[in-house]
Amino acid sequence: MLARNPVLNQSGPTEFVFRVLSTVPEIQALLFLLFLVLYLMILCGNTAIIWVVCTDSSLRTPMYFFLSNLSFVEICYTTVVVPLMLSNIFGAQKPIPLVGCGAQMFFFLTFGGADCFLLAIMAYDRYVAICHPLHYALIMTQKLCFQVVFGAMALALLLSLQLTALIFTLPFCGHHREINHFLCDVPPVLRLACADIHVHQAVLYVVSILVLTVPFTVISVSYVFITVAILRIRSAEGRRRAFSTCSSHLTVVLLQYGCCALVYLRPQSSSTVDEDRQFALVYTFITPLLNPLIYTLRNKDVKGALKKAISSKGAAETL
Repeated sequence: MLARNPVLNQSGPTEFVFRVLSTVPEIQALLFLLFLVLYLMILCGNTAIIWVVCTDSSLRTPMYFFLSNLSFVEICYTTVVVPLMLSNIFGAQKPIPLVGCGAQMFFFLTFGGADCFLLAIMAYDRYVAICHPLHYALIMTQKLCFQVVFGAMALALLLSLQLTALIFTLPFCGHHREINHFLCDVPPVLRLACADIHVHQAVLYVVSILVLTVPFTVISVSYVFITVAILRIRSAEGRRRAFSTCSSHLTVVLLQYGCCALVYLRPQSSSTVDEDRQFALVYTFITPLLNPLIYTLRNKDVKGALKKAISSKGAAETL
């Protein structure tokens, strides 16, 4: 299959370079420090969620099972991008091999797609919990939870593999091409192709609809039913608690889907490289950072479990 790849059969580039974010040393140092701190916060926050869900028996429910998987995907998602991005901030442009660029795109799309699918699954979980509380345990079984998470990962992997393979059959002119971005994302790589890309753009839109529009529709329909059910609750305290369990998830959803839709569903002719990079910074840094912050600061169960875990660890060290 590789032998028929036009990229490898012609005198196209064997490597790409990323556009540097700044050539001013002071700004480079500031950007490096900022992105490094954000990355470490993402790692620590999401790892803490996974750890507390795995160690606290009171959090072994479908909702927190999905949350821990979302945190794992967020860690992988940012790790695919940020270390390479940090290494390219200082000094001259460092090349990335064609195969390396394809690998980064594949994993970035896989974990990004899985992230979107998991957010839709979590919306359905909240729908069942609020609209069908008496049947929640019967519907959201452990087997079903594992199946939907596995299905989300498998579907994201399949779609990203096909899209990445299709894009890297394109011919790229020249021997050393610059990607006007900080990662090998689909739109900036497509801009480097020296061939007709209408078919590839059409495939990108179809995949984007499957990964963004369909899950967002599931989320929207779920929240319509959730809102109707919450408004029927007579107790003001009951309504407040029900809304609080959904508002955290909804905040992450709006940021993630909004920025991704502006990059992948907007016509390429109406988008600019600078705008794409700005939106990419949001779903690469801000959304993965907000995930642990929102779910820990606004969730009493997670905060209680974290406090209990920290206090028990402190007591054990004292002994």
